[in-house]
Amino acid sequence: MEKDNLYMSRALELAKLGAGNVSTNPMVGAVVVCDNKIIGEGYHRKYGCPHAEVNAVASVKEESLFSRSTMYVTLEPCSHFGKTPPCCDLLIRKGFKRVVVAMQDPFALVAGEGIRRMREAGLTVDVGVMEKEALFLNRRFVTFNTLKRPYVIIKYARTTDGFIDNDRESSTPATWLTGYPAKALVHRWRAEEDAIMVGTNTVLRDNPELTVREWTGKNPLRVTMDKRDRIPSTAKIINGEADTVVFTHHSLSQIFDDLYKRGVQSIMVEGGRALINNIVTLGLYDEVREFVSPLRLSDLKGGRGGDGIRAPQIHNLKLLSSREVGKDVKLNIFIK
Repeated sequence: MEKDNLYMSRALELAKLGAGNVSTNPMVGAVVVCDNKIIGEGYHRKYGCPHAEVNAVASVKEESLFSRSTMYVTLEPCSHFGKTPPCCDLLIRKGFKRVVVAMQDPFALVAGEGIRRMREAGLTVDVGVMEKEALFLNRRFVTFNTLKRPYVIIKYARTTDGFIDNDRESSTPATWLTGYPAKALVHRWRAEEDAIMVGTNTVLRDNPELTVREWTGKNPLRVTMDKRDRIPSTAKIINGEADTVVFTHHSLSQIFDDLYKRGVQSIMVEGGRALINNIVTLGLYDEVREFVSPLRLSDLKGGRGGDGIRAPQIHNLKLLSSREVGKDVKLNIFIK
């Protein structure tokens, strides 16, 4: 079991390299081991391209070793024809002695069929090695296929005394609560998610672009709402630099259902408070990423002396991690 965990850990590391490039497929890594040595590795690099198992098999120089080898793979090998042929058939054809699978595939066209076919062909198949880690890695894919909605991440920054903004005029630029390292990290996150969402007030108040500029990666689909036709044609969110969807007569549940039908597997919600509070009230969220600035409300520029905008109050969360990002800025990540 200790060696199984060691090799599966490596497969999980490889799987992470596909982040932001494989949706709506899952991130998958695979390792081929013979006589306690890794002789091949691979991961799913891009949607529509060969799967992890195919790349791992292709990296092995001596085909005669397959009959003595074990394949470690972070997700059940597929059993259907999609963009690529079934991976379970490849492992059967190559004559692997054993296959170790971290988790069963929740996708309806697989859902245990790949495991069944390999066992029927005489391969030893063990399932559940580092399953918890594999489930977390592909939490977007799992949520999409089990709850039939996108995985929803709430992201915001607040002052140390609990405010996300002051009572400035909309024409007054917001004070940055975090520095460049946090900004670059957020742009990396954008590249990793399928969509990014903000409310109407955020569009009018901050005029955000919601594109990836401080990281190398794809722009996510930009999503907002405009039920009263208030967003001007000059708004950056509809500047043509990335695809945008503006919902005009939809509830949040309807919006998430529409995005699910479009194949949007994950959404990062960047504000504002009203949108976040509505999502929290409906329970339509999975993860919260909170930046905590050393600044206080009184440090923010352009305030008119009134109350600021308080950060969302989200209860019953489990703290997953907490670390420093740049100078004096803390990042807390919670899961529901």
